Amino acid sequence: MKQIGLLLPPGFQALDFMASTVFEVANTLLDEPCYDMTVLSEEGGMLASSSGIQVLTAPITRYDYDTLLVAGQMMPGAAPASEGFLEILRRAAEESRRVAALCTGAFLLAQAGLLEGRRATTHWELGRTLQHAFPRLQVDENRIFINAGKFWTSAGMTACVDLCLALVEDDHGIEVSRNVARKMVLYHRRSGGQSQFSSLLELQPKSDRIQQALTYAKRHLRKPLSVDELADAANLSTRQFSRTFRIETGQSPARAIELLRVEAARAMMEDSNHPVDVVARETGFADSERMRRAFLRAFGQPPQAIKRAAREQAAQFAQPA
Repeated sequence: MKQIGLLLPPGFQALDFMASTVFEVANTLLDEPCYDMTVLSEEGGMLASSSGIQVLTAPITRYDYDTLLVAGQMMPGAAPASEGFLEILRRAAEESRRVAALCTGAFLLAQAGLLEGRRATTHWELGRTLQHAFPRLQVDENRIFINAGKFWTSAGMTACVDLCLALVEDDHGIEVSRNVARKMVLYHRRSGGQSQFSSLLELQPKSDRIQQALTYAKRHLRKPLSVDELADAANLSTRQFSRTFRIETGQSPARAIELLRVEAARAMMEDSNHPVDVVARETGFADSERMRRAFLRAFGQPPQAIKRAAREQAAQFAQPA
């Protein structure tokens, strides 16, 4: 049985409890339960989250966890961690197999001196703050999660679920991780290298019909996706769809589809070894040249440069921390 400790700091983010659900669901899908979760704090007892929710915690009396998850605090303005809390992290880092910081939990690991010289990420709004406060870290604020040896860090908010799905995949393989995501009614976990930003979030449609059209487009990127087809998906006339789409998103349908395609193409290149022309075909670009121009508009770099950077980062991840 793998012992999982979820260590909560004062004023922890209640959303980080989502992480425990990944292991709970994994237990129901495995031949026999594999994970035993304990909610911990420095002194035990009732502990209040940043939103006021109180949780009963156990005092930490052991340090040799299979995985210690460190929850984040609502930043900025969070109370600094006590020296006792930081000493718990240092000792657990020596005795536990893995230590994973959820969201701003990276600040706590950094305060304990555990991330010096290592790669790390956190919520995109606080990446530069983390880097400035701890200049010996290698902060990448545009990653969903990073695995640097025994230390894992995740981006903000719901990225804690992606990290924990990756931990389950590390333990039991990708099929178990996929089945956990499916049971949690989630799209399978985002790759660690995937950007924290989402074109669907950036477009922010106000009505269900425009959201429905965008969701349809994301699921059918290989198709030409004419305005007529998108209008049908939204149950609107073509004229009404085009007008409503621009009002709600600030973009033309063609520009929005291009954003979705470059996002999907970038994720595919960062998470696979497919040649550029295959990526172009799979994400609906007519050819690699059109994809190259779209990448230059979106990222200021051609696909080959982004693919090369992803390979270099993967090689770094493979090196011992």
